[in-house]
Amino acid sequence: MLNRKQFLKTGLLGAIPLAGIGCTNVNKYTGSKPVVIATWNTAIKANKAAWEILDKGGYALDAVEAGVRVEEDDPKNMSVGYGGRPDREGNVSLDACIMDDKGECGAVVFLQNYKNPISVARKVMEETPHIMLAGKGAQQFAKDQGFEEMDLLTPKAKEAWEEWLKTSEYKPVVNIENHDTIGMLALDLNGRLSGACTTSGAAWKMHGRVGDSPLIGAGLFVDPEIGGACATGLGEEVVKTAGSALVVEMMRQGHSPEEACKIAVDRIISRNKRNGASLKNTQVGYLALNKDGAFGAYSIQKGFDYGVYNKDGNRIIDSEFRI
Repeated sequence: MLNRKQFLKTGLLGAIPLAGIGCTNVNKYTGSKPVVIATWNTAIKANKAAWEILDKGGYALDAVEAGVRVEEDDPKNMSVGYGGRPDREGNVSLDACIMDDKGECGAVVFLQNYKNPISVARKVMEETPHIMLAGKGAQQFAKDQGFEEMDLLTPKAKEAWEEWLKTSEYKPVVNIENHDTIGMLALDLNGRLSGACTTSGAAWKMHGRVGDSPLIGAGLFVDPEIGGACATGLGEEVVKTAGSALVVEMMRQGHSPEEACKIAVDRIISRNKRNGASLKNTQVGYLALNKDGAFGAYSIQKGFDYGVYNKDGNRIIDSEFRI
C-alpha cells in the first residue's frame, strides 16, 4: 500500500502528461540567441531591420519596434499601418501593443491619422502611468509626443474599399491579409525578451472594432522568465481564449514553443466544437519564443508561415497546422 508521500509523488508524475494530451514533442528548433521571429512571410524585411540591432548587441525592445515599423511604413502591406484597408465607412484605424523584458507594456487602439502605432504604444508604456489609450485620447497623445499626423488611406486602399462597397459582404477569409497582423518576438544577446504586435485590423470591420492585436494576453504576451507569444488571424477567436497568455502558460508548464501553440489552437477548436460552430473559414496562428531562444508555431489551417532570423540566417518556415 502506498503511503501519502508515495501517492502524491506517483500521482503527480502520472498526471503530468495529461496537460499535453494529443501533443507530442514536435518542436524542431533548438535555442540560440540573439533571435527574432515574426508572423507571415513579410517578416523577411521586418526581421532584417530587427536583426541589425540584435546583431550589434542591441536591446530586444528596440529591435521589435524597428522591425514592425518596416511594415507599418510600407503601403504595400494593406493590413498594417500606412495603406491598411479601412473599415466599412472608409476610415483607417490602427491598433498596436508592445511588451519589454520586465513585463511592462503599452498599447493604443482605434488610433487614426498616425502611421506608427507601435511607437505610440511604446510611449504609452514609458511616458504614462497607463497601459492603453484609445481613440481621440490616443490621437491627442500621439500629437503631444511629436508624431507626424497624416492621411492613412492610400489610393490603392480606397479603391479596394470602393470595390467592396459594391457587395458590402463581410466574412473572414483564410490566410488573406485582410485580417492579418505583424507580431514579432525577440531575444537579445543579454537574454532580454520583448514583443510587438501591430495591425490595421480586419478590413471592412465595423467602425470602432478592435481585435486581439493590441490586447495584452490575447495578441501578445511576454513573461521574461518564460518566453513570449503572439497571434495572427481572426482576432475574435484569439480574444475568447486569451491565446498568447495561454501559450506562455503552457511553456511555463514545460511544453516546447510549438507544443504550447498547438494546445492554444486546440483550445479554439474545442470551444467551437462544443458550440457547433464551423472553422472552415477561420485561421488563427500562434508564434512562440522561449527564454532559451527556442521557437515554434502552430495554426488552425494550412498556410500560416513565419520568419526567423538567428545565427543560421533569415528564412521563412511553414507552420504545422491542425486541420
